[in-house]
Amino acid sequence: MIRDSIQAVPSSPGTGLLHRVVAAATGALAASGAGVSVMTESGERGVYAASDPLTERMEEMQFVLGEGPCWDAFTLRRPVLVPDLDGESPDRWPMYRPAAWDSGIRAVFSFPLQMGAMRLGVLDVFRRRTGSLAGEELATALAFAEVTMTALLDQHEEAGTGAADGLLDAGEHRAEVFQAQGMVMVQLGVPIAEAMVRMRAYAFAHGRRLDEVARDVVARRLDFGRDRS
Repeated sequence: MIRDSIQAVPSSPGTGLLHRVVAAATGALAASGAGVSVMTESGERGVYAASDPLTERMEEMQFVLGEGPCWDAFTLRRPVLVPDLDGESPDRWPMYRPAAWDSGIRAVFSFPLQMGAMRLGVLDVFRRRTGSLAGEELATALAFAEVTMTALLDQHEEAGTGAADGLLDAGEHRAEVFQAQGMVMVQLGVPIAEAMVRMRAYAFAHGRRLDEVARDVVARRLDFGRDRS
């Protein structure tokens, strides 16, 4: 269902996968908007995608003010669900909460984008009406968070692939990545597919390329069982 809803979003020049994901999430969750903010351990901060101008302002405002559900979800490593902004304590987000309310936002739901110890950012969902996410809606939102994380990793790897890479021996790089994947699987005791996701998440969080991370794993300069940051 998630894949179908994303594919149903019309693509246009300059609109990447992340923008289609937030547009699909907005529709599937009966929201007024959805946005993706990147927050990594290496210090990268910023709004990567927003379904509409208001959502983009709500995302940016959290960085300007240094507070909001996005920050809490990232710091606490768990969803922050606020079905009624006006029902929150005045001490909670004293600047962001009234500003969002005055902009017409009534509810906010923030989902951390993370894999193991790696934190990549947050998916925020906004509504112009109060009310909780129903059970099925919550499950859908969590599924969109997983898809968003994958889309972020894909975008990061595509951006890190320059024209010069075509001159390199692609087969050698793939072999090194696969070797590292097997080593990470053993180090963490996780399935082979999850080992690859862990490697990609580490590369994103540290602003590195996947093949660079793989090279360090194979050379035993990086051990996922020991180096959790």
